[in-house]
Amino acid sequence: MMLRGLWKLTWIEIKVFLREPLGAIGTIGVPVLLFVVLGRVTNHKLAPSSFPGGGLSGAGLPVLVSLLIAISAVLSLVTIISIYREGGILKRLRATPLRPYTILTAHVIVKLMLTAATLALMLMAGRRYFPAGVNVPWFSFTIALLISTWSILSVGFLIASIVPTARFAQPIGAVILYPMIAVSGLFVPVEALPPALHAVARALPLTYAVNLLKGIWNGDRWFTHMGDVAAMTVSFLFCTVLSAKVFRWE
Repeated sequence: MMLRGLWKLTWIEIKVFLREPLGAIGTIGVPVLLFVVLGRVTNHKLAPSSFPGGGLSGAGLPVLVSLLIAISAVLSLVTIISIYREGGILKRLRATPLRPYTILTAHVIVKLMLTAATLALMLMAGRRYFPAGVNVPWFSFTIALLISTWSILSVGFLIASIVPTARFAQPIGAVILYPMIAVSGLFVPVEALPPALHAVARALPLTYAVNLLKGIWNGDRWFTHMGDVAAMTVSFLFCTVLSAKVFRWE
């Protein structure tokens, strides 16, 4: 019964999302377009390579756009939860036989599905930038991005728990999430950051997501990044437990 309700609610949320063309364009179209435009401007060959430092070389561009896909999914989640709360939808859903965690799980599934779809379109659109004969680890990179998005979504839950109204949901989420990219090690190695920022970076899931995505893109084996996966799991559990304590359904 619970699974039936979960999948039915998930399907409803997908249809609601697709009814808003601007939301679909912003969540799916913009990251794909950004990847193509940046690829053309920088003219980088997006092949796996050694990655001794930061910057948009080698794995940098696909990792950057992948992070933007994940953050876009998180901001969409924050906005939807805020709109549902303000409109009384969460209150009505809570009164149904569906459990609260079932409702939240449905939103997570939708965001992960959209993340996978956007990544697939991005990779198809960017095939021209991959040199002939290069074996890009598509499947492993997709799994890495889904794990990263899953972890970052927990930050979205925490933001959605404390954002007062839908009007402020996306701006507050953007102010919190986008600066995380700057200290994630994508542009500047974490070790080169000042001590205070270094400590902040080590506490953020985006830092471990960048390390995981870079490594998998460059052909690393999964066991070398179990520490990153573990750190993102701890971050997910911490943010989920905290958001459960402060989450307001109305």
